[in-house]
Amino acid sequence: MRSVLSVSLSEEIAAQLERYAKATGRNKSDIVKESISLYLWEERFRKSRRGLGLKAKHAGLVTEEDVLKGIS
Repeated sequence: MRSVLSVSLSEEIAAQLERYAKATGRNKSDIVKESISLYLWEERFRKSRRGLGLKAKHAGLVTEEDVLKGIS
């Protein structure tokens, strides 16, 4: 199932998107879908990294040397 989303863009961003779509031969919808997907993946990665960082600090793993000692 698909969902339709309406987004308002500033004139500058809309123009940049239009130029990029023409330059790459892609449609704007595909570019926006790919951009959102990449953004959401990066957010999940950052969240995981923050969580692991906190766990590492609680375990006393603060430096790379601490990590290497922990896995050796």
